[in-house]
Amino acid sequence: MKNRINTKVIKMISGNKVTRLNVQVADTQRKREKGLMFVGKLPENEGMLFVFSEEIYGGFWMKNTFIPLSIAFLDSYGVILKILDMEPCIEEYCPTYDPGIFYYYAIEVNLGWFEKNQIKEGDYVKFN
Repeated sequence: MKNRINTKVIKMISGNKVTRLNVQVADTQRKREKGLMFVGKLPENEGMLFVFSEEIYGGFWMKNTFIPLSIAFLDSYGVILKILDMEPCIEEYCPTYDPGIFYYYAIEVNLGWFEKNQIKEGDYVKFN
């Protein structure tokens, strides 16, 4: 089952508050391209962690994504650099959500999850 997605628990640190999030790990080109396409519902404290082998620049799109999402872009240390909200798109042409920065990781969650959990730019993520 080479296309199976691994899952892990990550910790988001905001001041003294720690919030755990279960994530599917998209660490190959194929898994990153599929992302959360065709997912009908994302449980409350679950998301997807996109892992890149090097620092990248560019955005995400929501083609064939049925649920609204928020996305955080992180540096190599796990610091949240930018958070954007993204709308579902089942059209032929979908907008790209570009943070305008270089990043190593991205985390997608249900729309508003970061705000609801008081996680903001400048907070950080521990991956282990």
